[in-house]
Amino acid sequence: MSGTDDARAEGSALRLHRQLSRIWATGPGWQRFAAVNHSVIGVRMMVTSFVFFAIAGVLGMLTRVQLSTPHSGFLDPETYNQVFTMHGSMMLFLFAIPMVESFAVYLTPKILGTRDFAFPRLTAYGYWCYLFGGTILTWSLIAGVAPNGGWFMYTPLSSRAFTPGINSDVWLLGITFVEISALSLAVEITVSILKMRAPGMSLDRMPIFGWYILVTAMMMIVAFPPLILGSILLEIERAFGLPFFDPTRGGDSLLWQHLFWLFGHPDVYIIFLPMAAVLSTIIPVFANRSLVGYRAIVVAIIALGFLSFGIWVHHMFTVGIPHLALAFFSAGSAIVAVPTAVQIFAWLATLSHGKPRWDVPMLYIFGFFFVFAMGGLTGVMLAMVPFDWQAHDTYFVVAHMHYVVAGALAFPMMAGLYYWLPLLTGRAAVHRLSVPAFWLIFIGFNLTFFMMHLTGLMGMPRRIYTYNGDEGWNALNLLSSVGSFVMTIGFGLLVIDLIVQLRYGRRARRDPWRAQTFEWAMRIPPAPYAFASIPHVGVQTDGVAPGDLALSLARGEGYLGFVRNGWQETIGVHATSGKPDQLVVLPNPTYLPLVTAIVTAGAVLAMLFSFYFLSLALALVTFCLFIFAGQRAGLPRDYGPLPVGLGVSVPPHTEVASSPAWLSLICSLVANGTLFTSLVFGTFYLRLAGAHWQTMTPPEPSRLLAFGAIAGLAVAAVASRGALKAVIAGRSAMGWIGLTALMLLATIVATVGLIMGLAPRPTEHALGSTAAALLGYVGLHAFIGLLFLISNVLRIGAGFVSQRRHTDLRLTRLWIDYTLATGVIALGLVLALPALVTVLGVRP
Repeated sequence: MSGTDDARAEGSALRLHRQLSRIWATGPGWQRFAAVNHSVIGVRMMVTSFVFFAIAGVLGMLTRVQLSTPHSGFLDPETYNQVFTMHGSMMLFLFAIPMVESFAVYLTPKILGTRDFAFPRLTAYGYWCYLFGGTILTWSLIAGVAPNGGWFMYTPLSSRAFTPGINSDVWLLGITFVEISALSLAVEITVSILKMRAPGMSLDRMPIFGWYILVTAMMMIVAFPPLILGSILLEIERAFGLPFFDPTRGGDSLLWQHLFWLFGHPDVYIIFLPMAAVLSTIIPVFANRSLVGYRAIVVAIIALGFLSFGIWVHHMFTVGIPHLALAFFSAGSAIVAVPTAVQIFAWLATLSHGKPRWDVPMLYIFGFFFVFAMGGLTGVMLAMVPFDWQAHDTYFVVAHMHYVVAGALAFPMMAGLYYWLPLLTGRAAVHRLSVPAFWLIFIGFNLTFFMMHLTGLMGMPRRIYTYNGDEGWNALNLLSSVGSFVMTIGFGLLVIDLIVQLRYGRRARRDPWRAQTFEWAMRIPPAPYAFASIPHVGVQTDGVAPGDLALSLARGEGYLGFVRNGWQETIGVHATSGKPDQLVVLPNPTYLPLVTAIVTAGAVLAMLFSFYFLSLALALVTFCLFIFAGQRAGLPRDYGPLPVGLGVSVPPHTEVASSPAWLSLICSLVANGTLFTSLVFGTFYLRLAGAHWQTMTPPEPSRLLAFGAIAGLAVAAVASRGALKAVIAGRSAMGWIGLTALMLLATIVATVGLIMGLAPRPTEHALGSTAAALLGYVGLHAFIGLLFLISNVLRIGAGFVSQRRHTDLRLTRLWIDYTLATGVIALGLVLALPALVTVLGVRP
């Protein structure tokens, strides 16, 4: 190419860059609060989670100062309880989970070769909810009303009788707020990976990072609802007296443990898998060869995801589980090591068959291998029931948890941080402080937590704030505390190193590590649109270095190498084949996610301070804001197939059946179904294990109201189909929508009538409270169905629905179908209460 041609190509690339920047950029000043771009939100989540990490680290240091010597008066018992509870809660809920999500938010679109996520506003809303929820928890510590019942919040300790203040309520409401944020991001990530990859990137061509994040997001969709349900039920018990966990009124405190660990054990792998994604991405780069066993790793990831949900009782071996169940869950806890070992050996094989080069990221990978091997060995020990009985509730378990969770998160996270630092900042690393920082962190970590294994084996129990000094723990506790200070100094050096590199690091060249993933085929640091044009994945791009590909993409030689109508455009693909099938038009920056999160936080705070009607009103405002946010989503007219480059034309996402919105509702209903299944599980569990059920007369709810509610849902489901068919045929759907709304209102009235007629009353016995929970679930979903209908009417009136653009009505139909299915089950259970009590062998 001649010099003239080079200049012309550079001019074309610069012109395209300016046009795209005007469309995609976040404005200055206050407009930054309207940002919805995944790069902006990802960086904010990283910074915020690091702040919470620092706070949690200081709290951990305080506990180590208290335990460094016997009879220490540094912290009184109540303060110590708040400090250690907040340390664990912040590390898990405000640092570990948000940090892995921030990696996913920032990196996933770039690695998969697309411009952004499918629902940028949902990403922004998730971040603001996380920030506000974490802030509520942090301020509770300053106010002296922080949670004090342990990061696991076991009942009955966290029940009103033993924690009469708002300490437990802060945890239940704050953590639920944060978990809903994490769940929304999980749906966003799942949909985006399946629908928004570079064209041609079939699932078997997807980078291994994408597989890890996809499985992790799907696990979050299934794992978080049991904890959300448990938190809601416990808060309802504390606020309104419904006895789900009170054994004196037919509840059972072990139900909380089941719901918590249905979330808690998969959460270990939810934290581990994204860090394994980092390792599987970095190790091949530094080994100078492709990853060994790609397909075996994919199978192992999926197997690990499934197995992790089957061994939650691993944490409950000492609560009185039947021996057969103990054997089953013990075997499952050992088997889960197999898919983990597949990944470890694949990484080792990649290193041994390559030509590894040594750099700071590799130091932290070495640290991971050492720490995770230690944690894995102690995990196998705790999976054996006889040993677990001896070590349970000792510092051996604390040490194991830190090796497996903290070590498996911290070391790969820091390896990834140094690896992607040039992408984040545009600055190359200067490793003058990073090496001593690593060794201080590594030595301090092992000195801190290895000693805890020994104190645990010597009988030191968890959750004690002092000890006598004659048990033989003194020297080990002092060494553990010294190690925590050494580790803190290491983290301090790491922060200084990052600040120095941000200020004085030299400008990084494109693709500094000679990697093979798409995030290096773009400007450094990335432009807000990520790719000036979207790459095509195929034989022609296999083996092409990202640095070489970047130049052609910058010139607009891929998909969407142009601008149109001021739209933020990207490509949607078939979920499995990767074939382009739609043009996705993304929304512009808006303050709505921030405003909606503020109102949601207001509802949480009103609930916390017992302003229940205000909380309900703010919750309704939140729903209205979601409806308002959706009014301008999509396109106001039909376009038909539009050219997207490389000779391909596809319709807009508003005119296809497999739009991201459709898949997102399916993912949301999977999460919803998991919550409902957990509620049904809790109902049966209490009927099997709850006390005083023999003395209660089973309720006899009104069959007329119950069958009326079912009939109302059935007619609503039929009417929603009628509305959809009317729109497709070009007729008015308002009559069908009106009938659907009338039937949903009738269902709500019927469920309220059933709740009012329950005997025993919901506050008297768990028999009534579980029935009320099931009926309330049906009524709530019927009410949300009404909100769907209101949105349909508004969008039809605004011209956003047509014969081609009828996704809104398809979503409404799907929601009502789900409500009908779960309603039949819930109402059937309520009607079957007398028969179920008899079948289960409990005679009134």
